[in-house]
Amino acid sequence: MIAKHSATLHGHRTSFTLEDPFWQELKSIAESRDMPLARLIAEIDDGRGPEGNLSSALRLYVLAWVKAQASSAG
Repeated sequence: MIAKHSATLHGHRTSFTLEDPFWQELKSIAESRDMPLARLIAEIDDGRGPEGNLSSALRLYVLAWVKAQASSAG
């Protein structure tokens, strides 16, 4: 299921939509990096290009993280 979420990034509220598996993995990544979820989202937002949207950037980050974890495990 896809759901809308909100976060405060650099003092302003923004919203994005993510499927539940991406949302759960994003929260797990923040926990494993020992950082607040909002800070991770802000970091991803800061690193995205001007052509992409935040929802896509979050999905791509999760995908890259999962692939990196799989590579280091194998």
